[in-house]
Amino acid sequence: MKAKKNLINVQPKSKKAVNRFKNIMSSLHAMEVEQETETQLFVVSINRKYCFWMNKQNDPNWEVIK
Repeated sequence: MKAKKNLINVQPKSKKAVNRFKNIMSSLHAMEVEQETETQLFVVSINRKYCFWMNKQNDPNWEVIK
């Protein structure tokens, strides 16, 4: 039995993040959380083409949206 995927939605903040969001992530906000530490999340885009570590709070490039 597969475990339920933990999904979050992200919004780009920096110019670099906006570029990645439009050109690699196909402007899709949904990300799958693959790993989690106390302060960071490792996320993979829903199209599986881009992944990164982001801070849970005050990340310079990304913010979690509802």
